[in-house]
Amino acid sequence: MGLFNKLFGASTDSGAGEAKQENVTPWINLTTIEQLDEIVERSKTKTQLIFKHSTRCGVSRMVMNHFKKEYKLSENEADLYYLDLLNYRSISAGIAEKFQVTHESPQLLVIKNGVVVAHDSHSGVNNLELGKFV
Repeated sequence: MGLFNKLFGASTDSGAGEAKQENVTPWINLTTIEQLDEIVERSKTKTQLIFKHSTRCGVSRMVMNHFKKEYKLSENEADLYYLDLLNYRSISAGIAEKFQVTHESPQLLVIKNGVVVAHDSHSGVNNLELGKFV
């Protein structure tokens, strides 16, 4: 069962009687094209992030796992949206049109005051210094 837990991220006992605490990523599922207008509006008062992920891509999975492990912003600092590209491909096309950013996967967009102020894809996602955008 140990390999199964490692693969799927189950909590493990640290040996001291305490469960290992995982970093919880505050995802907001991006599932409707109308949410893009909400993101633009919210970006006027709080940084908005969109993480685009392909659930069939190993590179995307590795980038997302690293991103989740290192994500440090609080829900007061930024809203973090998760887009499942396989189920919501049309929303990805809407993002490309609305924000004038070429579609890539995985991809992270940082939105402030209605515009993308930073974005990157693949391993560059984890190189973005998100703290400077809040």
